Amino acid sequence: MKFRLQVICFALQLSLIAKPAFSLPTNQATWTTSLLNPYPNKPKIVFRDDGSFKIMVLSDLHFGENPWDWWGPEQDRKSLILLREVLKAGKGQPDYVVINGDLITGENTFKHNSTLLIDQLVGPINESGIPFSSIHGNHDNQPNITHLAEIQREQLVAPKSYTRRSPVGVGGEGGEGNYWVPVYKRVEDAKPSLVLWFFDSRGGDSPGKDSKPMEDWVHHSVAKWIQSESTAMREAWGSQDSIGSLAFVHIPPFLVRKLQANLNETVSPGLNADHMGEGSSQRKGKDKAFWNALTTHIPNLQALISGHDHGNEWCARERKKGLVFCFAKHSGHGGYGKPGWGFGVRNILFQNFDTTGTLKTWIQMEGGDKKAELDIDDSFDP
Repeated sequence: MKFRLQVICFALQLSLIAKPAFSLPTNQATWTTSLLNPYPNKPKIVFRDDGSFKIMVLSDLHFGENPWDWWGPEQDRKSLILLREVLKAGKGQPDYVVINGDLITGENTFKHNSTLLIDQLVGPINESGIPFSSIHGNHDNQPNITHLAEIQREQLVAPKSYTRRSPVGVGGEGGEGNYWVPVYKRVEDAKPSLVLWFFDSRGGDSPGKDSKPMEDWVHHSVAKWIQSESTAMREAWGSQDSIGSLAFVHIPPFLVRKLQANLNETVSPGLNADHMGEGSSQRKGKDKAFWNALTTHIPNLQALISGHDHGNEWCARERKKGLVFCFAKHSGHGGYGKPGWGFGVRNILFQNFDTTGTLKTWIQMEGGDKKAELDIDDSFDP
């Protein structure tokens, strides 16, 4: 017993004197409360002092294509240039980064070094010191790579990563990346102002020599998890009337096909060049439990953001539930594309500590041009 007490005391001493291995930007601080806290050992994410919070969404980076010739490494080199450009310090630097799936073109990777591509693609984010999260896509589940392997590697090499794996039993085979991240107005607040939700739409192929296609929709177990997490939030934080939410998933829900078919390109500007057919969305009927839980149990959900379809970058409102859906923007020079589509990121901006009213969003192209600027509020695409 005496030895055990000595160990506990020593551990407490270490916790008091330990310092983070990196400096914290002005919009981060250490945790001071532990109220439904999924990151007890991470810096706390907070808004800027002026009430703003900017999220930059990177999508479909597709590192690791064609490693056996000159073309693939050249695309990765171009992608790294783009990443450093959009993440550079200054007025436009984001407060948080989301990598929205297909980090790697897994079918082109080799098992002995596939996860090392994570080191390469998160390098510019590590350099910037900006906190970030990842979700994973169909190309991240392949014979030589898995979503879980990418999550584990990212946690190892990226101190500012908030990516974490689902609880046991949530997400199904190949769908280990379901979680949420709280964002606070101020460090002393007891409950967040914004909750970022991340969902794993799986897809791709199972690992190993006997690889087979995997289900390409959010597993039904996630619906029950959304409900239980939302209940826990309500019990811990009380009223959620002032807490906004954003959600991210790589493969868009099936009903987005109907949105594209009826798209008003005046109301919903941005590239609309990628026709949504077989394989462009989650499977019809299979994502129903996820969609219903998403639109029923997450309060003040401002938008759902997807990638996957490289030639689309628009936003539109789903009429039945009223949820706004947005495509991100193809960010990596790897992956399929066509001349004129270009590369870039989607930016999302909250202002004046307001997370339930209006958010601004736009596409930032490589080189800095802005397009498809929108205010997302109740009046958008009514």
